[in-house]
Amino acid sequence: MRVNDRIRAREVRVIDPGGVQLGIMPVPDALGRARELGLDLIEVAPQATPPVCKIMDYGKFRYEERKSQRDAAKRSRQVELKNVRVRPGTDEHDISFKIRNAQRFLAKGMKVKCTVIFRGPEMRHPEIGREKLLRVARECDPYGEVEASPRQEGRQMHMVLTPRPNAPPPPAKLLKKERPPGAPAGAEEHEEEDHDEDEDEDQARSRQAVQGERHGQAPAPADGT
Repeated sequence: MRVNDRIRAREVRVIDPGGVQLGIMPVPDALGRARELGLDLIEVAPQATPPVCKIMDYGKFRYEERKSQRDAAKRSRQVELKNVRVRPGTDEHDISFKIRNAQRFLAKGMKVKCTVIFRGPEMRHPEIGREKLLRVARECDPYGEVEASPRQEGRQMHMVLTPRPNAPPPPAKLLKKERPPGAPAGAEEHEEEDHDEDEDEDQARSRQAVQGERHGQAPAPADGT
């Protein structure tokens, strides 16, 4: 963007600070008009014939431009998604820990995907998993709201929580990372995100099946079969 003496055209179409077109004039005359007002001559449409220049405060113009760019970047920034996984049989201590994690993620402006994983006979009672998810939603209500209601897909049921606008400031204790139940000392130093136990079990089952085939053994049956 060219300003003042850096404008190369001989003539330009000039717009005053109020948006009124002053017509086409030589650049020295346009510069004189701008300096009389204590402002700058800024080339805003160099591709036009002749180029279009506007009389304005260049410092203020640059400030507004940078502010618009920052606002656009904020709007386009993707929200980080965290995962919290539970089982229909997750005990009270563990689910309380996972709910506090979800609250902490939401308080930090992250979305939370809550997942219940069913195995074998647990598939017969999806209402138990749904109630687990609804409990998470209720206890996270000060910091987040439901973006996607509980929905079952195969042996998993998902729900998505999104940060609540203008949520109250969380207590300092909530923002402090906790050690997962049964984890060694120092585990709280890492941002907790639930690990998919079923993936590990599936991988282990596959390895056992392969090893069994090598030794002429039948593969072990899956849960609930």
